[in-house]
Amino acid sequence: MCMVIFAPLFAIFAFATCGGYSGGLRLSVDCLNKTESNLSIDVVFAYPFRLHQVTFEAPTCEGKERQKLALTGDFSSSAEFFVTVAVFTFLYSLAATVVYIFFQNKYRENNRGPLIDFIVTVVFSFLWLVGSSAWAKGLSDVKVATDPKEVLLLMSACKQPANKCMAVHSPVMSSLNTSVVFGFLNFILWAGNIWFVFKETGWHSSGQRYLSDPMEKHSSSYTQGGYNQDGYGSSGGRSQQASLGPPSEEFGQQPSGPTSFTNQI
Repeated sequence: MCMVIFAPLFAIFAFATCGGYSGGLRLSVDCLNKTESNLSIDVVFAYPFRLHQVTFEAPTCEGKERQKLALTGDFSSSAEFFVTVAVFTFLYSLAATVVYIFFQNKYRENNRGPLIDFIVTVVFSFLWLVGSSAWAKGLSDVKVATDPKEVLLLMSACKQPANKCMAVHSPVMSSLNTSVVFGFLNFILWAGNIWFVFKETGWHSSGQRYLSDPMEKHSSSYTQGGYNQDGYGSSGGRSQQASLGPPSEEFGQQPSGPTSFTNQI
């Protein structure tokens, strides 16, 4: 029941916090000639983080000329893979919930439903581990590429000591950090559910039968051996008693003969 409740919610949080992200940073370039300065340079980027396509203009502090620059890096592969896994997890969770509630008999028919559920659970556990790890590395690279100090190094005006370059504000990455956390929570949720799904399959029941058969054979042979031992003891006692000869009463009998001298005469 916990899997049915939490799996769709965790998947929604994962792809919503990553796929719906939009952030930016603001820079300022104060030239020696104040008329050439630009104190509000906005750089906006969003999912899927193809930063090399994010362009902005900065003053060169050499007249009215403007320099067109772009951020560095393309981190769309890890981000899109992460969101794709989250979307398919959400859809499968909804479908599995409907099957569990309304088609329980069909689900257990021929053991096909539990086997499919077990295989899909293992696959999604692996995908969440790979996707979360890849996106965690991608997010780390996004933070470096959008660091205001790194972006200021791209501007030629900031390489001149007479000009003053500074960051007005940095991008807020809290939602992206949350997406990574929910990614690993999804992995823990799906990996922890593998055992419970496996118990529903025929593989688990067949394994229990395989373990119980040798134990039953061992117990039956033990019981039979004990019975034979008891029988052997009783029969041995009887045969031993028979071989000892007549009972003790026979040893007490006296031989027949005359009882007196008068009777002999």
